[in-house]
Amino acid sequence: MPKECAVCAKRRVSGGSISRRGLAKKQGGIGTHVVKNVKRVFRPNLQSVRIRLNGTVKRAVVCVACIRSGAIEKA
Repeated sequence: MPKECAVCAKRRVSGGSISRRGLAKKQGGIGTHVVKNVKRVFRPNLQSVRIRLNGTVKRAVVCVACIRSGAIEKA
């Protein structure tokens, strides 16, 4: 199964999950401090769907955002 949307080419993006400790200065503390920064991957919600393309029915991998927005016509 392809790992990107057939309509908008949305694919996985790398990022980080930052863990912080402490009380924010706004709430009367000395500020939050970063304890650890873990690399992670943000994946799109891809679904295998039968779509109508140029009068023919074809199976494609599409993200849920494109399905909801009506960018494709389901078969």
